[in-house]
Amino acid sequence: MSWQTLSVFLATCFVLSMTPGPNMLLALGLGLRFGARRAAWGGAGMCLALAAMAALSALGLGALLAASEPAFQTVKWAGVAYLAWLGIQSWRAPVAEPGVPGDAPAGERASPGRLMLQGALVAAANPKALVFMAALFPQFIDPAAALAPQLATLVGAMVVIEFGWIMAYATGGTTLAARLTTPHAARTLNRLTGGLMIGAGALLALARRV
Repeated sequence: MSWQTLSVFLATCFVLSMTPGPNMLLALGLGLRFGARRAAWGGAGMCLALAAMAALSALGLGALLAASEPAFQTVKWAGVAYLAWLGIQSWRAPVAEPGVPGDAPAGERASPGRLMLQGALVAAANPKALVFMAALFPQFIDPAAALAPQLATLVGAMVVIEFGWIMAYATGGTTLAARLTTPHAARTLNRLTGGLMIGAGALLALARRV
């Protein structure tokens, strides 16, 4: 793989990752609700899921979803339902007492493992990402060279860029949350977070096979 090819891939991933989608809306919501530091665990889960999906796309699962409408729709609507459930949970969450930005009420705290799982499930619930990766990676892989090193380079670069944008969105959410310190503002914050989750589900519902 040449440096020119890698540069084009990096630019492509940078632009695609910055575009608001289910992953970025979840990152923004986690930043609003828990703070950027804890949102990083959710981002780690998303990136692990994306790396696994890239491996699956290399094994042909992306092509299977692209060819099978029932399989694509099953994965997609499971993801929509999960995001809607997260949104409702956030909307109805108890209001925190004024304090440190990003502090959630005790009953609402989530462990790092739970946040990682949440991020992984949201990323994995987007079948379009799997189909897209199955179509994207072959454009940047040299068939005359060894596949594994090239795939590892592309996936590693994609994950680093994705995590960078996840943290940018999460930090933006944390900055906004720092300005919302009254009980009324906290309720608004919960509803904004819930709306972001539901909005992410709506974006996923609009996904079509490529």
